[in-house]
Amino acid sequence: MRIGLVGGTGKEGRGLAARWTRAGHECVIGSRDPARGDNRAAAACEVVVLCVPYAAQAATLASIGDLLGGKIVIDLVVPLAPPAVTKVALPPGGAAALEAQRAVPDAHVIAALHHVSSAHLGDPEHAIPGHVLVCGDDAAAKSNTIALVSQLPARAVDAGPLANAVALEAMTPVLLYINKHTRKGGVGLMIAGLDG
Repeated sequence: MRIGLVGGTGKEGRGLAARWTRAGHECVIGSRDPARGDNRAAAACEVVVLCVPYAAQAATLASIGDLLGGKIVIDLVVPLAPPAVTKVALPPGGAAALEAQRAVPDAHVIAALHHVSSAHLGDPEHAIPGHVLVCGDDAAAKSNTIALVSQLPARAVDAGPLANAVALEAMTPVLLYINKHTRKGGVGLMIAGLDG
């Protein structure tokens, strides 16, 4: 499968690309900076992963939206409000993923990968600890995303409809706060009762 990582030149995008390439997929990394990669080339893939900061999401989707019809768009965007990245900041549309779905209504937007630390992604020799929550309204797109997450490898969990993305996105600043104040780094989520 060809997976495009839009805005994928950061740690998250590079880590995902390395892991999915290892699993046998072809990955195309795009960037808002044309010298570093072409977002439109990444958006022409079968599955598109949106890795941009929230402040760039609307403009990015406007620039590639014509390429996203019928595609799975995995949105891992978190509406952080720097410098207060450890405080929940809900966007006007409720969640970044919901805003993305409104911006590209013909795409199948799936919210996932918000709680996976780039520290874990950068070490492809090891499975990602914890659980990866996956939300979406299209059953087939969600199933395909869960399969892709499982190939990272990580333990994917169906977390309901796209409306639930607000909880996924809001939890990320909480984890950032915990990371900062415990100095642990790489803190993620584990849903009690799912394993064993």
